[in-house]
Amino acid sequence: MNHFTIKDRDGILYKIPNIDVFIQHILDFHSKDVSIHEENGHYFVVDDKFREMIFSLKK
Repeated sequence: MNHFTIKDRDGILYKIPNIDVFIQHILDFHSKDVSIHEENGHYFVVDDKFREMIFSLKK
């Protein structure tokens, strides 16, 4: 299994435990506009750039 690490809005590295679950959550709850996603105390600004970056991890 591949490990994926991204930076939160404060620049702190966060290891995504399950990329498929993470991507599905973004699709289900943050698919448009700009929003904040919180996961395990890390906050991410979810915008088009963030979504593109997350989706590209699986390619």
